[in-house]
Amino acid sequence: MNTVKPTRYISGTLSLSALTLAMVMALSGCNGDDGMDGAAGQAGSNGEAGPPGQNGTPGFSAANFLVSNNGSSNSGTVDVVDQNATALKRLQGLNNEGITLDPLGNLLQAGDSSNGSLKTFCHIAQRPDGAAFDSNVDREITGTATGLVNPKGIAVSKKLGLVFIADQNAMQVTVYGAAAAGNTEPLATTTTEAMPWDLFYDDMNDRLYVALTNGVLSVYDNYVSSDYAAMPTRSITPVNAEGMQVSVNLHGIAYDRLSDKLVLSDVGSASDASDGSLFVLNNISVADGEVIPSRVITGPATQLGNPVDIVLSGTELRVAEKANDAILVFANIFSGQSGDIAPDLITSALKPESLVQLTTPKQDADISDSTSPVVLLGVAVSSNPAAAGPTTGQISRVNAALTSELSQYNAMQNIESVTFDIAGDSYTSFDTADSGGIVISNRVATRRNGEQYTAAQDRIISGSNTGLISPKGLDVDSATGLIFVAENNATSPGVLIYSACASGNAAPLLSLNTAPARPWDVDYDPATDKAFVALTNGTVAVFNEVRSKWLAGVTNISAANSIITPAINGTAVAAPTNLHGIDYDFASDVLMLSDVGSAADASDGKVYVLNNASSANGLTEIAVNIVGNNTALGNPVDIMYSGQHLYVAEKSNNLVLRFDNILSSGGGNIAADASYVFTAPESVAIVPVYLNTP
Repeated sequence: MNTVKPTRYISGTLSLSALTLAMVMALSGCNGDDGMDGAAGQAGSNGEAGPPGQNGTPGFSAANFLVSNNGSSNSGTVDVVDQNATALKRLQGLNNEGITLDPLGNLLQAGDSSNGSLKTFCHIAQRPDGAAFDSNVDREITGTATGLVNPKGIAVSKKLGLVFIADQNAMQVTVYGAAAAGNTEPLATTTTEAMPWDLFYDDMNDRLYVALTNGVLSVYDNYVSSDYAAMPTRSITPVNAEGMQVSVNLHGIAYDRLSDKLVLSDVGSASDASDGSLFVLNNISVADGEVIPSRVITGPATQLGNPVDIVLSGTELRVAEKANDAILVFANIFSGQSGDIAPDLITSALKPESLVQLTTPKQDADISDSTSPVVLLGVAVSSNPAAAGPTTGQISRVNAALTSELSQYNAMQNIESVTFDIAGDSYTSFDTADSGGIVISNRVATRRNGEQYTAAQDRIISGSNTGLISPKGLDVDSATGLIFVAENNATSPGVLIYSACASGNAAPLLSLNTAPARPWDVDYDPATDKAFVALTNGTVAVFNEVRSKWLAGVTNISAANSIITPAINGTAVAAPTNLHGIDYDFASDVLMLSDVGSAADASDGKVYVLNNASSANGLTEIAVNIVGNNTALGNPVDIMYSGQHLYVAEKSNNLVLRFDNILSSGGGNIAADASYVFTAPESVAIVPVYLNTP
C-alpha cells in the first residue's frame, strides 16, 4: 500500500518518530490489504474463498493548510501542510496563536508570547520555505495603546475589512481595520461575559459567534451595524438530554454555511490530556439557550485532550490537538453516531495551536489592468487644490455616468494619486514641503462614506528609509503584493516598489532609475512583467522583467529597456510636452497617455493612443490624438481605462471627463462624451463592482 508519512520538525530537522509511523500505518488513507489466498480447489472447481482484506481509510480532498505552532521549541513558526498533514514548508518569526487569511492571501496571526500582537505576513503562499517575518514586507499591530493582552483566535470580515480578535485575559473582543499597523488603539472593543478563546464572523449576516472558556457560545446579531453590540443577542449552552451542561471550556469554532451547522471544540481541563470533546450544533443561526448537540465526540479513542482549534474543509474536520501533539482528522463530522469515535487520521505535530485552510486569493484583475468592459460602482477622484481648502485630501466616488457624487472619504493628506487593490483598499500618494508617503486606507472603494483616516483602520508608509520625497502616480499589483510609485524628485527620480503589506518607515524592495528624466505616473502590467513609466520630458520608459529581476535578487534596475517617444508623421510631438497619466491595455497592446503640455496653459492638453506598445521603441506613431479647444483638455493629470472608455482628471479646468470607446475613436478636436465639475481633480480610478465582493 502507499503509506502517507506525516512528518514533524525537531530541532530544525525533519524526522519521523516510531509512534508517528505506527499511527500512520494504522490510520493513513490507503488501499485495504489483500486477504490471504484460499485453499486450492479440485481441478475444474472453484477454490475456497480467502478471508476478507483489511478495510482502507477514506482519502481526503486535496488541500493545503497552515498550522500555527506553540511549543517551547517551535513557537513563532507556521507550517504549510497537505491534507494528510505532511509538512511542505515552514515560515519563521511569526506569532504563536490564532491564524486566518485575508482576501489577498495574506496571513493574519495573533500572538501573546511576549506582548499582545497581530502580525500580517504578506502573500504567504508565495513565500519560500524558511522565509521570516520582515518589517520591510510585513506589518504588526502591537504596543501599549492596543490594549492587547492574550489575543487567541481571530477572524476577518473579507467584505468589511475588519479583524476580530478574541483577547482571553482582557475578556474582550477587539476590532481593527485590516489595513492598520503599529501601536494604535482599536476601532472597537466588546467586553465578553467570560474569557473568549475563538470567534467566527458571518460576513453575509453580520453575525459574530464567540466561544467562551466557561462553555458558553455568545452570539452577536447585527454586530457591526449595531456599532459593535455591547451585549450578546443569544447565549448557547450545549447540554445533554437531561438538560445538564456538557461543555466546559470552549476553544475552537468552525461554521458550515450551507448546512447552518457549527462545530465547537472543548478542551475540558487544560491539564487533562484525555477529556476533550467536539460538539456539532444544528440550526445555529437561530439557536438559543440550552441546545442538545446533534453529535458529541469524546472519549479515549478520539485522542481529544486539548483540541485548541478546528477547521472545516467540506465535511472534513481537522483538529489542532495540543496536549497529545497531533493533527486529527474526522472525515464526516456532520454524520455518524456520538460517542468515543476514533479519528480517521492522526498525524504527529508538536504543540499545534491553530489551523486554517490555504485557499486561493481573489483572482480579479487590478483596476488598471481591465481588458474588457467592467460594470462600475463608480469612479474615484481625488482633489488637490493649490491652496488648502475644504476638498483637500478628499477622495470622492462619482457615478460612472458622471452625473452625481456618491461618497466621500478624507485621507487627511495632500493627495497626488489614488488607486485600489482588488479588496477595495485605497493606496494614495501624498507629498509635503520636504517629504512624501503613501496612505493605505481600509475599504475606501466600497464603504467609509463620510469617514476620514484613522490609525485604527488605516496606515501610512513614510520616513527616511522609504525614499519618498515627491511621489506622484502609483499602481498596485494585488496578485504579487507590490506597490509601484513614481518618485518625481529631481535628485533621484525613478519608480520605487514596496510591499503592499508594508507600513511605517519601510524601505523599497526595488527601484527603477529614470534619471535624468522625472516620472509622473506608472502602470505595471503583470501579464508581460513590464513597467510603463510616463516621463515629464514627453517620453515613456519601459522596464522589462521587473518582478522576475526582483525575485532573482536585483534591488535596482539602472536603465529602461526601451524609450517610447510619441510622434506625429514620424516627428516627435513638439514642445511643450509633459506626459502625466498612463494606462496600458494588455488585450489590445495599446498604450494610453495624457500630456499636460505647459502646466500654465489650460487649453493645450492632449490624450494619445499608441498601438503595439509592448514592442515599441523610439519614435512611435500616435494612432489616436485628442486635442483642441472642444476637448476641454488643459492639464489632464491622470487617466484610467475601463476596458472601453477613458476617464480623465482634468485639473486646470476642474473637470472629470469621459471619452467613450477610446480605442476606436477618430480623435481630433472632439468633446468628451461626459463630464463632471470637480475641484482640482488630481487623479482618477475606476471602481469595478467586483471590489465589493469578498
